[in-house]
Amino acid sequence: MTEMNRMPNPIDVHVGSRIRLRRTIAGISQEQLADGLGLTFQQVQKYEKGTNRVSASRLQHISEVLEVPITFFFEGGPNALVETAGSDMGDINELMSSKETIALVTAFNSIKSPRLRQSVLNLVRAMKNNSEPTDTDDDRIEASAF
Repeated sequence: MTEMNRMPNPIDVHVGSRIRLRRTIAGISQEQLADGLGLTFQQVQKYEKGTNRVSASRLQHISEVLEVPITFFFEGGPNALVETAGSDMGDINELMSSKETIALVTAFNSIKSPRLRQSVLNLVRAMKNNSEPTDTDDDRIEASAF
């Protein structure tokens, strides 16, 4: 077997990374996903790395367990047939592969209060700009939100 034959196919790697992304965002461990699929967590690891290809029927089952359409796994991939209008999926995939980003998004999504969510967003924007938050009609920070 040549070295080229041992390299995972870029599409398999992309699909695997999208499985990992969705699983992580959903707060599901590899073991939990494996249990839901009737597999070992090692098999899930191989799928996520692209080492093992995911069959069509298995991908359908994964999409059901992770509650996303099958097309989710192909968005932004090499030679993608599925396009996402107006976004650069490569940048999003890279950003969402960060544990910090996933933790931040997960924590932010768990905030129930719209006012508190807006306050957190304003704080992050102010930190990005390295300045103090400003009061505007649209982005008002109110002490009562805390």
